[in-house]
Amino acid sequence: MANETSEREAKSAVRTIQILERLTEPDGPTLAELARDLGAPKSSIHAVVQTLIRRGWVDRDGAGRLSIGGRALLVGTAYLDADPVVALARPVLDELVAELDETVHLGRLDGTDIVYLAKRESTQQLRMFSAVGRRLPAYATALGKALLAQLPEDRLEAHLPERLEALTEATLTDRGELRDQLAQIRAQGWSADEGENSEGIACLAVAVPLHDPPQDALSCSVPTVRFGPERREAVRQRLLRARDELAHTRALA
Repeated sequence: MANETSEREAKSAVRTIQILERLTEPDGPTLAELARDLGAPKSSIHAVVQTLIRRGWVDRDGAGRLSIGGRALLVGTAYLDADPVVALARPVLDELVAELDETVHLGRLDGTDIVYLAKRESTQQLRMFSAVGRRLPAYATALGKALLAQLPEDRLEAHLPERLEALTEATLTDRGELRDQLAQIRAQGWSADEGENSEGIACLAVAVPLHDPPQDALSCSVPTVRFGPERREAVRQRLLRARDELAHTRALA
């Protein structure tokens, strides 16, 4: 009996996590759509969702569509507040945006995605818009490719989806070409994407060697209309210095 109870509780916990992870996507499913997406009976989903709504972890609008509730911020902010790399990166990001006046990010490789952990936004009217917590496929971002390039060959496939979907016309979708590009990134020490996930936005990134292999990277995103050769080189050099500053600060900590 005790084992059966533990198994039911474990399944309930897994189901709760599946629901919350599904609701991080922007489309806002109904209860029926959520049950379909999770491959579970609507009746088994209903009780969990109702509990999450009562506790403030899930919201439901007038059309019955579900989304993440405000209580979820407790977990997200606690994670960021406790993360030592985020704390180390804050002054470095402040310096980067002050000098470059372009949007800069700290990102982390998580499965097949890159997740924005911190950002500083440009003051210029034409700029990239993003949000902390946003996820993008690692293969289609400079941040992600900077980190994928540092992985041992036997670990790379675990961080790539089965199919490399095109987010824009510029997205690299051929595995062989991606591997060639990652080899070049590994050799040169920095990565780039030219509108591969957002049209009209170019990005340079560097992996930060705080772990082996690195888990985190710094990036700078610039509208392509003002990203000529001189500007590109200035951003590249400044990111490389920021990488070294962050690694040096960690060594002294």
